[in-house]
Amino acid sequence: MNFNLGKDTFAHFLKYVAKPFGIQNADEVWPNSQHIIVKMKIIIAGAGNLGFHLAELLSYENQDITLIDENQEVLDYASTHLDLLTLRGDSSSINVLREAGIENAHLLLAVTTSETTNIVTASLAKKLGARQTVARVHKSEYLKEVNRELVAAMGIDSIFSPVQLAAKEILRLVKRCSFTDIFEFEEGKISLFGITLDDFSPLVNVQLSNWKQLVANEALRPIAILRGSQTIIPNGEVVLKRNDHVYFITKKDKVDEVERFVGAKKVKVKNVMILGGSPLAYETAKLMEDDFNITLIEGSKDQCKILTEKLNNTLIINGKADNVDLLQEEGLDRMDAFIALTPNSETNIIASLTAKNHGVYKTIAQVENKEYTFISQNIGVDTLINQKLIAANNIFRFVRQGTVEAITGLHGVEAEVIEFVVTKNNLMTRKPIKDLHFPKAALIGGVIRGDESLIPDGNFQLQMDDKVIVFTMPEAVSKVERMFR
Repeated sequence: MNFNLGKDTFAHFLKYVAKPFGIQNADEVWPNSQHIIVKMKIIIAGAGNLGFHLAELLSYENQDITLIDENQEVLDYASTHLDLLTLRGDSSSINVLREAGIENAHLLLAVTTSETTNIVTASLAKKLGARQTVARVHKSEYLKEVNRELVAAMGIDSIFSPVQLAAKEILRLVKRCSFTDIFEFEEGKISLFGITLDDFSPLVNVQLSNWKQLVANEALRPIAILRGSQTIIPNGEVVLKRNDHVYFITKKDKVDEVERFVGAKKVKVKNVMILGGSPLAYETAKLMEDDFNITLIEGSKDQCKILTEKLNNTLIINGKADNVDLLQEEGLDRMDAFIALTPNSETNIIASLTAKNHGVYKTIAQVENKEYTFISQNIGVDTLINQKLIAANNIFRFVRQGTVEAITGLHGVEAEVIEFVVTKNNLMTRKPIKDLHFPKAALIGGVIRGDESLIPDGNFQLQMDDKVIVFTMPEAVSKVERMFR
């Protein structure tokens, strides 16, 4: 078995996961660098789409990352694109784990396509000395609360299912169909949502310097604007334009009021068409079929039979995804929402645009190709679903502790939303926000103080134990992180 070293790449994620694993030099700052360098040993089992994506995010100069897979071809690709070591072998083998140095691993991510391999790998890794183990699963039974102790007893610290996470996000989006994205912090105490400004939005041509006069509800703050492929940090000089994709932050109990204010059309979704019979399509239909009228279109007769046996209140139709006549015959024009979940990103985008052209209000497309993110948003697809990004965000929540509570990414936006905790009575608690010299490429969007949700202005002063939601561009992450240490 050979280890291969790939070329350098960069991702700043690691600095948020060091302290939970007892890294002693977590605060070391290299000369002539704004970035904090943390020495960690991370082992990723599985070099498929998800494994490579995680490796890409976790890869960092001077880090010790090992990627295990039985397919030499995917390992060769990873080694030529990322700064990591590769090891060919079965991750559920004790010998392979030992060769990877599992006894010194701070984090083991088991994300192969085999659920059994992931469970065995994570369990063995813990027994062999890994400090933290995370496993990807498929069966919902592993995720049930009643089975948590059993999973923990096996040595698995956290489990997740990309499919179920994506299905739950789709359900949230259908329930709040006027929004293109929606994220909740601290069980919904603060909500972050995205909306595209159309010709009828009262916000078009509004200059943000007039925001306070315009907004009667002070619990609303724009935190990011996606204009084409450009990410804009809102300030007083910015004028909102037609087709801007704007991200707002607000209190949970103000969401309905916000919908009215931003000019979002209130549509109650009842009829939903799902394109594709994939595992994600099945989980989505299963979650939704008792509350919505679901029609599911699948090209394989065998898969249609399986879905018919598993789903109770979903109409299953055998037909090709590109057969527009069939979609019309099955009621496309009467649908309130259209969800394209085939394995092909191009098919999903085109089908969603077709549905939009037939008057469907809400379109959701599964798009795994990052290159299509800007294109599909700009040409009219309402919302994109990317299982890899959703899974990565949730894995990061599992492993980040200490001063960072949560992190999420926004589709197409080159920035992060991070939930920090104020842990010290320092400069952050002694001055109002306007005097903190906060970087221009970042802003504080919301604060959770106990059970209270707050949308702060420049005169707001932070307190110990506040949970602070920060939107930050990549160039400002290091400074923001230092401020909250």
